[in-house]
Amino acid sequence: MHCVRKVTDDLYWIGGNDHRLALFENVHPIPEGVSYNSYLLLDEKTVLFDTADWDVCRQFLENLEYVLDGRPLDYIIVNHMEPDHAASLAEVTLRHPEAVLISTAKAFTMMGQFGFAMENKRETVKEKDTRCFGKHTVTFIMAPMVHWPEVMFTFDTTDGILFSADAFGTFGALDGRLFNDEVDFERDWLVPARRYYTNIVGKYGRQVQAVLKKAGGLDIRMICPLHGPVWRTDLGWFIDKHVKWATCTPEEKGVVIVYGSMYGNTEAAAQKLAALLCEKGMTNVRVYDVSETHVSYLIAEAFRFSHLVLASVTYNLGIFPPMKDFIHDMQALEFKGRTVGLVENGTWAIKSGALMKEELEKMKDMTILDGPVTVTSSVNDASAAGLEALAESLIASMGD
Repeated sequence: MHCVRKVTDDLYWIGGNDHRLALFENVHPIPEGVSYNSYLLLDEKTVLFDTADWDVCRQFLENLEYVLDGRPLDYIIVNHMEPDHAASLAEVTLRHPEAVLISTAKAFTMMGQFGFAMENKRETVKEKDTRCFGKHTVTFIMAPMVHWPEVMFTFDTTDGILFSADAFGTFGALDGRLFNDEVDFERDWLVPARRYYTNIVGKYGRQVQAVLKKAGGLDIRMICPLHGPVWRTDLGWFIDKHVKWATCTPEEKGVVIVYGSMYGNTEAAAQKLAALLCEKGMTNVRVYDVSETHVSYLIAEAFRFSHLVLASVTYNLGIFPPMKDFIHDMQALEFKGRTVGLVENGTWAIKSGALMKEELEKMKDMTILDGPVTVTSSVNDASAAGLEALAESLIASMGD
């Protein structure tokens, strides 16, 4: 049975939702599920904008045939070749050998790499090329490394719709609610949107800024991403979030404390610091156990807040392994521009603070507060005083 929604009078969402997948890209937990968005335009010519993941292929194909209602499929525009959007491409071309494929040269190379033996006619497009399908004329915007090298956006100049590939996407199954104004996005969707961007696209902030600059000159009235809701209201608010994420600019003044503890003593130091901050008036504080919280959530929170505290036990004369992994993820995603406090713990040869500082100094524009606060086995009067001084330093560094 088909399951589709109208986007406009002649554009349909024909994608699918997945609540069975546990890990997106086999890395990131998605307890809220995920959508795979595909769109079909019924103009003088019919145009399919991307396909869908194999997990929802059956539903997607039923949707496609229902909306076509016996019409031929004239064009398939491939904005992004990643398998969660292109795995069903070969199935579509088997059913519709008449369809002409439109994409970038790099995308056509990738089709061969994935073993898609398709005989369809192909049209390679580049920056500012256009195609007219009747009422609708589209132009193509190259968006390499957002977040694969073959990516492009397609802009429908007639209706002002930006088909944005993985940009402006988010984790979360739609479950019937297609548009951003059908949900409480800030309450229910902002966290998965932030986690999606920072972990999937976060490394490519410079490329995202470049394509946002291109898009700034367009009369965009709607954004159709490949994951998550279609945006038809408050576009400026959501674009501003992406500007902040792309530039690694904090959204909020506050402190995220991430601790790595073996027997609870470093955890106690982290909780003591959190309490001191709140007592001194900084209540926008979040505390996370690096061993319990998936790193994708930690990355998203680091992007969100202005200040970061890392509290780590010394482990085999090094940084506690989950904490070391978190720091390396920040480095890999080119995280930058934060004020950081450090807390170290150990019973002998306490080294984690110096080692964390060394790793943080490899990142751009990081301000590391004086310290670290050293906890020798467990918090005592001396280390409690150090934690109080760190709380004061964190608040002072925030300014007015």
